[in-house]
Amino acid sequence: MSTTKEKLTGKVAIVTGASKGIGASIAKHLAAEGAAVVVNYASSKEGADRVVAEISGKGGKAIAVQANVAKKKEIERLFAETKKAFGRLDILVNNAGIYEFSPLEGITEEHFHKQFDLNVLGLILASQEAAKHFGAAGGSIVNISSLASPMPVPSGSVYSATKAAVDAVTKSLAKELGARNIRVNSINPGMVVTEGVQAAGIVESDFRKQVEAQTPLGRIGQPQDIAPAAVFLASADAAWITGETLVIAGGLR
Repeated sequence: MSTTKEKLTGKVAIVTGASKGIGASIAKHLAAEGAAVVVNYASSKEGADRVVAEISGKGGKAIAVQANVAKKKEIERLFAETKKAFGRLDILVNNAGIYEFSPLEGITEEHFHKQFDLNVLGLILASQEAAKHFGAAGGSIVNISSLASPMPVPSGSVYSATKAAVDAVTKSLAKELGARNIRVNSINPGMVVTEGVQAAGIVESDFRKQVEAQTPLGRIGQPQDIAPAAVFLASADAAWITGETLVIAGGLR
């Protein structure tokens, strides 16, 4: 562990929606590389506290901060508490997101706004706040998008649209913030076994079997398949990488 811990030593990271799933795995991986991590959660305090305890138990630094990142005031509080606890900010991982599927005839304004407010507006507002808090050396923003952006699925028009927006925002902000040495990249995970995917019944579904049959590596993903790439994009190893979208989906295209 001591050999790799140098990668993010002295850095401070916020991971939104980090109480479970991909966000929790990213938070743990960032901490293992030496970063102090703010584990953000909207409602699952228990899950966030568990992630913090696991990081602390391995000698890492982490705190849990509640904030609904679809709301500007709560985003501002999240960043203020990060600064208060750790004195700086170097990395933002925009992982918080929601997905709901609906056929065209079932789409409502609420269905649309619920997903766009968190997945797109929240991500933009959090990035806006991060850009204010990054120091003179710049920073790294990693957006967790989805394979649903380049490969939309039936009944996923709104969700897929939010993730296509995330990939476009990533490229736009990379061009806008590059002069300040703020790098912005996104990751498109394929189907990953998370609490949300399990709760939706997808893990045991025919849809999963269909996805696996089309995936060259023959399986769906685990959170730990995604987290190392987020660490890489957050680190100096990716110092000349910005505006990129990395697909991590076992070869599914």
